Amino acid sequence: MTIFLGAKDIHGDAVELNVDDNIDTQIDASGLTVLPGLIDPHVHFRTPGQEYKEDWRTASMACVCGGYTTVFDMPNNTPACITAERLADKKAIIDSQLSDADIPLNYGLYIGADKLSFSEIPKVKGDVVGMKIFMGSSTGDLLMDDDESLHQAFELAAKLDMLIAIHAEDECMIQERTELFKADTEFSTHSKIRSPEVAAKAVEKAISLSEKYGTRLYLLHTSTKLELELVAKAKAKGLPVYAEVCPHHLFLNETAYATLKGRAQMNPPLRSEEQRLYLFDAINNGLVDTIGSDHAPHTIAEKDSAYRQAPSGVPGIETTLSLLLNAYNDKLLTLDQIQSLTSGHAREMFHLPKSTDSVLVDLNLTKTVVGKNLKTKCAWSPYEGMSLTGWPVYTLLNNRVFDLEKIRG
Repeated sequence: MTIFLGAKDIHGDAVELNVDDNIDTQIDASGLTVLPGLIDPHVHFRTPGQEYKEDWRTASMACVCGGYTTVFDMPNNTPACITAERLADKKAIIDSQLSDADIPLNYGLYIGADKLSFSEIPKVKGDVVGMKIFMGSSTGDLLMDDDESLHQAFELAAKLDMLIAIHAEDECMIQERTELFKADTEFSTHSKIRSPEVAAKAVEKAISLSEKYGTRLYLLHTSTKLELELVAKAKAKGLPVYAEVCPHHLFLNETAYATLKGRAQMNPPLRSEEQRLYLFDAINNGLVDTIGSDHAPHTIAEKDSAYRQAPSGVPGIETTLSLLLNAYNDKLLTLDQIQSLTSGHAREMFHLPKSTDSVLVDLNLTKTVVGKNLKTKCAWSPYEGMSLTGWPVYTLLNNRVFDLEKIRG
């Protein structure tokens, strides 16, 4: 048994922390703070079909180094995960890769909602964490932009008591605004095309469908005041509507295009500084339920392409906790909020059983983000060069102890 001595919880109370790993050792954990193992309800680990960007061998190590012990992976793979057969095939590949990595990561999968494959959804109800809908185009070929299919999906999810996780951007507005700004070649154009109004229109429609059918709705990567004002109204009505915020929207704004260029492109895009700061207000007002990394790696060569050729998405699972802990040190967040946003609320939303998985963090450890040293296969970060105070140092996962300082080297 590995025994951690001197660790404390987020309130400063002593914690008895033992790991039944058949190893007789004691670790001095004085000065370390214990959090529950983090849950990321929103990752894209690129398996199957795009393993050159990421696979579960590299991603699981990135998870451990970031303090994450449970992740939920999205279905926009190649081919898209929209049938029971493809889901089973995907699970088999993941299990094999995790076995290769020797990392017992907890995971769940979403089934993609495709207008031609609704008959597959009931077959996998007990095997997935939810149904994913893309109302706006993004990586992959999953898109549901017609009202008839959306109504059908929300009604089916309600009957099956399945949560819908939704990428809420209005595709019609995206196409209109793409034409409007077709002559622009700067990466900042991305934020003009996918404006706050584009997101808000889709969120409004999704919430109305949730209200009509009683469907549990998880709004992914909300990034604007307009969206979260709609969330506030939905919550006030008692609707089962949950909102996620991503680290890139919390800690970057649209000025990042000047230096990061394509490495700052994601869907939905970076927003103004005013919008960024509002997200912290929304957290403090109880409107935000989860932090999802939306870990969506692409190669450096892909991201350094010209605008309209570079894909959208950034890696993030390895740096999210440190960004949040740094915000705690800057007095922007409390440890209670971080714990709720990274594990507590997700465990309730997805009806997950209790877990002994934990992460021990050093709130005073300062390190600089260096992309090439990260464990994600893409080996870059939009937070390159940032000095962050507060890092995970041990991750306890399914009775295994991962010493992160040794892993990082």
